[in-house]
This record gives sequence, structure tokens and C-alpha cells, in this order.
Amino acid sequence: MTTPTMFRKMTLTAVLASVLALAASAFAQDGTIYPLEAQPEPGAIPLGTGDVKDQPAPESWFRQWGEPMVRNVSTATLTPFLPDPAKANGTAVIVAPGGGFRWLSINNEGWKIAKALNEQGVAAFVLKYRLQPTPPTLEGLKQSMDRMFATVTPAAGGDTPPPPRPPAWDLSNQLADAEAAYALILKNADKWHVNPSRIGMMGFSAGAGLTMHCTLHSEKMKLAFIAPIYGGMAAVEVPKDAPPLFTAIAANDFLFKGQFGLIKSWFDAGKPVEFHLYQDGGHGFGMGYPGHPTYWWFEVFTHWLDVNGFLAAKPAK
Repeated sequence: MTTPTMFRKMTLTAVLASVLALAASAFAQDGTIYPLEAQPEPGAIPLGTGDVKDQPAPESWFRQWGEPMVRNVSTATLTPFLPDPAKANGTAVIVAPGGGFRWLSINNEGWKIAKALNEQGVAAFVLKYRLQPTPPTLEGLKQSMDRMFATVTPAAGGDTPPPPRPPAWDLSNQLADAEAAYALILKNADKWHVNPSRIGMMGFSAGAGLTMHCTLHSEKMKLAFIAPIYGGMAAVEVPKDAPPLFTAIAANDFLFKGQFGLIKSWFDAGKPVEFHLYQDGGHGFGMGYPGHPTYWWFEVFTHWLDVNGFLAAKPAK
């Protein structure tokens, strides 16, 4: 981002910071789950990967922290967000929102991200992947959420460790959804002005976990780069053809826990890696909030894309 552009953004931030901070504070104080009608998803393409076994309820939506969320997703879809053809540079990103594999923060970690990528000339594809079932009622959902967060959040005062985490879920459904999304982008590469050699993936929280799962286990996806944002940081076995990795997380995120294993794994394997640890920001900051260091992470990410040649126009051969 150029200096004038950054100055304009900083000036706008100074003017609006108090209003936005108050709004963010209000949402932060009210984690109430509100019912919400199904949101429009123009252009969403069913991926045809099947349904979810033992799903107790149909797909439904709710609002929390001021954001729309979707749960009990049993039919995976991919929604293309395409840049102005005059800006398109051939790079594409599969965007995987988070939500503990129980719901999707599809706006904060999906649609907003896709639109911001479009401004950089990047084609973005929001993956609405299949989820683990949640109870039919909102009260049941809240109780389910409370139990989940209790497994990862230390007790007040830090004297009592959190309960043992449940066994890792089988991500076969989610992997199949991501692979189908990748295949669909390849199939429509000419129509969508995508260079098949420049398809990356980024995800948030659980979506970051899915991004890593695809990188480590998929035999069908040849990702050009990956960006798992505020996901797990444990060490992994790095594939020989591992792509460049960009990751960012806040020091006060409950998933961080002082771990640098993922970074060291990529570094020890001799693969390109960039890591940003922010002093403050918590979990689920999406595009970032004014007043927090994480507000600037997306500009840093797009600079990384630029430095690695992904923002320069490069048509497919």
C-alpha cells in the first residue's frame, strides 16, 4: 500500500475510530444469539459433494456479535467474487470462514475478505463447507458453543486448566468440499480469468485448520500459497511441495498458547514463511477492528502477495 493510501486510511480511521470502537464494544458486550432469516447468496454454486450424516436440523442462520452466521450446512457451495476485469491479475484465493466446524462466520471471514481481495485484482471464492451438526434450537446452540469454548479457554484466574479437548473430527467432508471447489475453479479458469498455477487458499480459525488440512493431506489440490489466519500453531510434517505460507495471530488468542511450531516446521523445511504475531486482537478479528494492531493485517498480507509476485498480472500459459 502506498504512503498516500495509508495516510488516507489512517485519517479516516482517526475520524471514525470513536464511533466504530463504540459499536465494536457494544457488540463485544452482547454475544446474544439472535434468529436471522437466510441471507441472499447470489451466484452460490452447489458443489455436489453429498450431505451430512445424522443431520438433526436444516440449515439455518443467526446473528451474533453483529455478524450473520450460518450453521447445519449440509450442502456445500462455492460463491465466486470476481474483480473488475481491468484489475484482474490471474491470482485466485479459496476463502474458508471459521466457526469451530459448527457454524460459519461467513461475512466477517468470508464475503468481506473476498471483496477486499477483489480490490487487489484477486478473484476470491468463498467456500461454504459442510459442518458438524448443532442442536435445532438457538438455546441448544448456545449451550453447544459454551461447551466448545470451555475446552479451549482457561478458567478465570488461570488456576484451573480447561477440560480435555474432544478428539479431532474427521474432516473428510470438508476436504472433499475444498477439493471440489478447487476443481471447479480449474474448470472455469478461462471464464473467471484465473491462472491455474496461481490458486491459493486462506482460512480463519477452523477455516485455517481446513486450509492446513488441505495442504498436508490433499492429493488433488496444488495450492500456490496458503494463509491460515489465527489457526492452530502446532508443529506439522511439511510436504516436499509445500507452498509459501503467511500466517497471523494475536498474542492473546486462546489458540496461540505461545506456540511457534508451525512456523519452525516451515522454516526447517526450507519453505517460504512469513509470520505476524500481534500484541492484541483476540480471536476472530476478521478484517480487523480500529484501535487494535490487527487492524492492519490485511494490508500486510496483500503486501506479501505483491512481494511474492501474485499481484502482478500474469495470464495463464
